[in-house]
Amino acid sequence: MEITIRDGGPDDIPVILGMLDSCVEWLVGEGRTGQWGSKPLSENPRTVESITGYMGAGNVFIAEAGGIPAATLTLTDSPGSYVPPVDEPERYIHWLASDRRFKGHGVGSALLAHAAEETRRAGVSLLRVDCYAGDDGRLVRYYEDNGFTRVQAFTVGDNEWPGQLLARRV
Repeated sequence: MEITIRDGGPDDIPVILGMLDSCVEWLVGEGRTGQWGSKPLSENPRTVESITGYMGAGNVFIAEAGGIPAATLTLTDSPGSYVPPVDEPERYIHWLASDRRFKGHGVGSALLAHAAEETRRAGVSLLRVDCYAGDDGRLVRYYEDNGFTRVQAFTVGDNEWPGQLLARRV
């Protein structure tokens, strides 16, 4: 299946929310509710606000598989408020998600490679991302398999959501 990557925009917000809801449904089915909970993220106003905010602050990319939107990520110049900034220019990945119907087709890896290329093209050498580090750590290993290295573990909020900061030099 051919994967193409295009720029996204405000018209893609419903598609992105659908991808996130697909992820939540899959995570719930796997008994893994620690990452994003058990309710559709499209019903959470803070999620919609976050996606819209990062979209305005950076570049949204949509991976299409066979012409169908299959995955997304947003690339900005800085992390979220819970991650310390660095003393050099960087690009930061937010909201990487895929429609679970396309699991195993390489759409997420294609987007991560695209983010690395966009970072390099901008003359920036540091690409960072954070992710959920709970359960079996499979998500952290996914990023490592895509060229990222663990930088720092952290927790967020009163419920101490376990996170992992990763970086990749490009």
